[in-house]
Amino acid sequence: MGDSGAPGDVNSNVLVSRSTGDAQLDKAVWQWLSWDKNPRTREQIESLLRDGKHRELRQRLCCRLSFGTAGLRSAMGAGFCYINDLTVIQSTQGIYTYLERNFSDFKQRGFVVGYDTRGQVTSNCSSKKLAKLTAAVLLAKDVLVYFFSTYVPTPFVPYAVQQLGAVAGVMITASHNRKEDNGYKVYWENGAQITSPHDKEIIKCIEECVEPWNGSWNENLVDTSPLRQDPLKKICDSYMADLTKICYHRELNVQSSLRFVHTSFHGVGHDYVQMAFRAFGFQPPIPVPEQKDPDPDFSTVKCPNPEEGESVLELSLRLAEKEGARVVVATDPDADRLAVAERQDNGSWKVFTGNELAALFGWWMFSCWKENCPQDADVGNVYMLATTVSSKILRAIALKEGFHFEETLPGFKWIGSRVKDLLDNGKEVLFAFEESIGFMCGTSVLDKDGVSAAVVIAEMATYLQSQGLTLAQKLVDIFEMYGYHISKTSYFLCYDPATIKKIFERLRNFEGPESYPKSCGAYSILHIRDVTTGYDSSQLNHKSVLPVSKSSQMITFTFQNGCVATLRTSGTEPKIKYYAEMCALPGHSDRSVLEEELQKLIEALIEDFLEPAKNGLTWRSA
Repeated sequence: MGDSGAPGDVNSNVLVSRSTGDAQLDKAVWQWLSWDKNPRTREQIESLLRDGKHRELRQRLCCRLSFGTAGLRSAMGAGFCYINDLTVIQSTQGIYTYLERNFSDFKQRGFVVGYDTRGQVTSNCSSKKLAKLTAAVLLAKDVLVYFFSTYVPTPFVPYAVQQLGAVAGVMITASHNRKEDNGYKVYWENGAQITSPHDKEIIKCIEECVEPWNGSWNENLVDTSPLRQDPLKKICDSYMADLTKICYHRELNVQSSLRFVHTSFHGVGHDYVQMAFRAFGFQPPIPVPEQKDPDPDFSTVKCPNPEEGESVLELSLRLAEKEGARVVVATDPDADRLAVAERQDNGSWKVFTGNELAALFGWWMFSCWKENCPQDADVGNVYMLATTVSSKILRAIALKEGFHFEETLPGFKWIGSRVKDLLDNGKEVLFAFEESIGFMCGTSVLDKDGVSAAVVIAEMATYLQSQGLTLAQKLVDIFEMYGYHISKTSYFLCYDPATIKKIFERLRNFEGPESYPKSCGAYSILHIRDVTTGYDSSQLNHKSVLPVSKSSQMITFTFQNGCVATLRTSGTEPKIKYYAEMCALPGHSDRSVLEEELQKLIEALIEDFLEPAKNGLTWRSA
């Protein structure tokens, strides 16, 4: 918690009389009540203290937020490990301290602040308010702040950091998480999310600066400071202009009879997707009226994650049927991810997985590059990337077409940083993705972007219609040409970190100390990679090529039958995820046989390695 002094505006006699009997906890309570100026979150801690709920106080006050795959993310509410006014101020003070040490021109180059539309009445906490407090910390220290005057898609922040030459940026969002959550996503000057060592160094700086500075609570500074600039129009215009660099069939788009429905899942996406469609020459998509406008309660869906499939896309599919629209595009609440559904000839809907969409995007971006590149262009200079838990379909396309494919650790922060390295070395990156419906088409934004992905899919569908094909039919063509890649991803919920650790430690000591399993059910294991410990049996030195990631659990099994399966913990939610894929060579593809084999292997993986009944894991809700 840091080592600041006695509380300033708390009646210490009252606190002493309510001592918890735990010196560390008493100090944490004192700090919270003396620093927090939000009446709602102060009252939450005072109430727990009055009611003697010391265990919950300890959970809330005796640990701190840490950077996961998407920055800081937690529930909104009182406590040092929750997202609230005080922890956002502390985090920004830490970032200010770190940036001031690293950039002599920090104050002149400035800092970008964006936000989504989340909020929680019980904590008087909203993304916009947290963004104002982020800006206040920096403005009070005479830093130029580019503060968006309204909510924006997450990709606008990394885009603005690069366009404006800012030193860094923050987006207040919890993306597709449940309504109770919020988050704090940090971007470096290169336009990519921060990775190690920046995240660890920032945490150290936060711990040095836990007491709010003078001016840090002045959220009105964004309205009065001459150092605050609104980048909205400039960034919006520039983004839409840059988007046309990946528009290849504008004439077709203008004439297209294909109709699209778009849902923004009660988030930020509506206006921006409408503009993006216009930039490509399309008529704007038909919006789902009940989900078009921001609603922090996400009142028409059980969870605001379009990745959950047909059950959460219900309203958009029914509207599409009514309007005669064949393709539905769904952006998640902060518009950085994209789900797509297409109506089939028999009237049913196909909701594409992230891996299936990646096959389509990969084929499309390479085909468009090939058609439009100069004659002397070198395909060996072209790259596509994916996270290691995602489908290997891009690897198969790369092998056949001659471009390069690379893998990164899970999380788009690793992709963004690697793409920047490749660009700085004169390489051309066409596309990157993660299986959880995160796509990067082109390199204007070095992060996943649902707005650009939505309009690229629309152009792809329009082009395919002109060829007498649907997206689903083209996907089959791609698999026939490059080999079937059948994948399945799901998860179990587990709210007990000790249970999660026990599951993974058992796998590391399966057949004795430091001995991984040799088989799973009837399936022999060829190689094992454990990114948590840095072990990889497929390498001569048994060391993982991917960087070690001790803060999260991740083990990958390569089976004798060609299946690759990964078990890992989520970086943003209390989940154990599994990813499994069967990869067939071109011409050796009986889809039904592959699907059956994959299903049996997954069943063995779950029963033998996760043991859900024994470990009290909750299956992903249907």
